[in-house]
Amino acid sequence: MGQESSVISDDTPTETLRERSLAAVAEYITSGKAKRIVVMTGAGISTAAGIPDFRSPETGLYANLAKLNLPRPESVFDLLFFKENPKPFYVLAKDLYPGNFHPTISHVFISLLAKKGLLHQLYTQNIDCLERAAGIPPELIVEAHGSFANQRCIECKTPFPADRMREHVARAEVPRCIRGAECGGLVKPDIVFFHEALPMLFYERKDLISSADLALVMGTSLQVHPFASLPNYVPEGVPRVLFNLERVGGLGTQADDVLELGDCDTGVRKLADQLGWREELEKEWRDLIGEEEALKQLTGAWKRAEELQDEVEKLADEVEEVLKMDSPVPRTPEEPAESEERVKERDDTKAEPGTGTKKVEEMPTGSSEEIPKQNGVALSDKTLPLL
Repeated sequence: MGQESSVISDDTPTETLRERSLAAVAEYITSGKAKRIVVMTGAGISTAAGIPDFRSPETGLYANLAKLNLPRPESVFDLLFFKENPKPFYVLAKDLYPGNFHPTISHVFISLLAKKGLLHQLYTQNIDCLERAAGIPPELIVEAHGSFANQRCIECKTPFPADRMREHVARAEVPRCIRGAECGGLVKPDIVFFHEALPMLFYERKDLISSADLALVMGTSLQVHPFASLPNYVPEGVPRVLFNLERVGGLGTQADDVLELGDCDTGVRKLADQLGWREELEKEWRDLIGEEEALKQLTGAWKRAEELQDEVEKLADEVEEVLKMDSPVPRTPEEPAESEERVKERDDTKAEPGTGTKKVEEMPTGSSEEIPKQNGVALSDKTLPLL
């Protein structure tokens, strides 16, 4: 759960809020004292959308890919492997591409903050573009691990048209640079793979947190660095609210930290009730995604588990077929195949208990200065920030 410390005593008085509760947070917002709200999100806000699980031991996508002829399950999202064999990635991209999933009420709550002029900045680890689909202005979004929103040639960096990319993904075909024979490079969405640097925008915008007057942390394990350090930039005395299945990081150690433990959507609805926004929020959400999708999300993940597992197995089977058609990529002696037992052991160690699904990988703990750099920018070569 990442750098946890002791929860503050109930006897410790607050500095800013009336008390450590959602009701007090709502009072703080409606009083006009919270005008610059920063939000930090992870995989947990997309759980109800039904995005396939990547990291669950035995049943997740990586566990299924571990059975295939890959150097390691994550190789599908490794830049070096992608350059050798991009086809497996595009087989998966067909089912993970934006448009296949719909925003949750947590996404729409953040959008509502933006519409009310209260959202100072959103920092997300997710690559699913559901923040954009919810109507959050792109200029207020920092996609720390990139997203499917844009794509470009990995060699000359020439942007690739979105409509053509959509066509290639729909057919699970590998796109090439639009410059043709002049370049011929592979095209990849702007999501952060292993061996790639994080977007510069993340570093340029993180200092905005220091001017926030309220921080909401939603559905993240706070284990992925340098993203995990963002709550530490919140000024002392500024309330921090955690919506998560479990307490993570240093949340709960300061006088005005509020912990709302449970799934994000439930917590968001509770806060909306206290704010008097519940009816408006529900209408915005249902109008956006439709009644049928809203009902699916409301039924709960437990009713969709079997359906999602079938989807994960289907994706793994499709990748296996591609690997059979393509020349196998040899493993080096330094990178042997991991056994299923080792995969399970590693995944158990790096699980993301605060979100209920694992779509974002962990980087080495510590400051960004401890992470290998390229041109002064921390690299994600030890981890894959995914979905």
